Amino acid sequence: MSLQLAEQFEANEQYEQALEEYKKEYEQDKTDTGILERLGHLSLILEQPEEAARYYYEILQIEPSNTLAFEQLMRIYEDTDRYKYYVYRGNKNTLEGKLEFAINDFKKALTCCPEDDMGQVMTRLTLANLYLNTGKKEKAIDEFNLILEHDNVPEEVFLQFADIYLQDEAYSSAIYVLNRAKQKGYDNDRISEALAAVYLKSGDSEQAIEHTKDELLKIQCMLEQGKLQDANDKLLNLPDAYKEVPRYYTLMAQYYYSAKDYDKALELVEEFNKRQPNSPLTYQMKALIYDEKHDEYNSHLNWGRYNMLRGNRDIAVNDFLHAVKLSDKDVNVLFTLADMLTESGEVNHAAEYYEKIVKIDTKNKEALRKLADYRESIGDYHKQTDYLEALYVADKRDLESLKRLAGAYEKIKSKQNAIDAYTKYLELTTDETERKMAQHKLDKLQNLAGESEDTGLIDKIMSLFCKK
Repeated sequence: MSLQLAEQFEANEQYEQALEEYKKEYEQDKTDTGILERLGHLSLILEQPEEAARYYYEILQIEPSNTLAFEQLMRIYEDTDRYKYYVYRGNKNTLEGKLEFAINDFKKALTCCPEDDMGQVMTRLTLANLYLNTGKKEKAIDEFNLILEHDNVPEEVFLQFADIYLQDEAYSSAIYVLNRAKQKGYDNDRISEALAAVYLKSGDSEQAIEHTKDELLKIQCMLEQGKLQDANDKLLNLPDAYKEVPRYYTLMAQYYYSAKDYDKALELVEEFNKRQPNSPLTYQMKALIYDEKHDEYNSHLNWGRYNMLRGNRDIAVNDFLHAVKLSDKDVNVLFTLADMLTESGEVNHAAEYYEKIVKIDTKNKEALRKLADYRESIGDYHKQTDYLEALYVADKRDLESLKRLAGAYEKIKSKQNAIDAYTKYLELTTDETERKMAQHKLDKLQNLAGESEDTGLIDKIMSLFCKK
């Protein structure tokens, strides 16, 4: 009854009574954004802006993308708290994808925020992330450096800042940031492990082993230092639980790779792949092993897969091209290359590899469809019919290809063959709309005077349709 009563009071402009009844509903369910909106609205009518702001803030905790709540908070703080006004306006612009406007809002918010306020840190952090999202990494770095001048900076900020440097392989800068974290009181395992990982990436395995408590990372450091026997002894004496960890197998593979036992290294890479399927690391390790085995084909093939997963499509295509020059018998590789060339707009080049697939597997329906599409796109309808005929031979229940074949015969003015194809289509389809279409085509074709089929083509196509 409270909700109905509240709505009645509101309709009668008895706002104080309505507010009290809505509060009763709110106590029953504090996640109902509809009730929260009414509470915020009525609080504004009754000139209780701070109460209204609290309700709209609660809405954002439940629905972070609620535009109405942002707009109302902006309205509340526009004349009373310019910092909050610009923050909410910046958040609203971010939500709407207006990132440049959002950047300007948060820059204005900074001018309204006390220097020693934690809001300064969070606002600069938001601004830094906006710069990152708009490709302005140097400006983001400037903001992070200003953040580090404050006290009580969250640990996550140091880790995020270090990661930005890490992405650019600026290892010394990442190390500096993580050491700043230690100086600021975050001298803990998380920061130490992050430092160890950066040191290892930078090639300083001695510093890495000093900072880490991770047994697997210690083993990796030993391998980097060429201490193969020590690393192997430590690997063999690890508890059995480690054998369920994918990294264990990468380290075992690295050991055998360093020991030049490449076949054993490949076996262990496969064990890693079972536990972490389709990781770029799998293909990178395989490529390196095949490089050492002087197996050029498998080397290019695995570098191609690695670069494809990393998003380096042009490099991947180049590797696959090198691979198929050495051997063009693997249909899966040919498909990968042809599909990537198609996605890059190189359809003429892609067609060459779909042709290779069809030579290997004359009934490969996907390759035949791709080639039929390609020939149609360049207006080569005679060649298109060859592929569509082959598709029909491969699958006589493929109605879509049969309909396309009939249409292709029409385009090359092969009347009787078009009639035969539409007749067969009419026999097979159960869709009433399609039946009407086929019958209409047949009626139209049968009423046309004269024939223009290629010599011998009628017998060829009749033999296709007569075969069961």
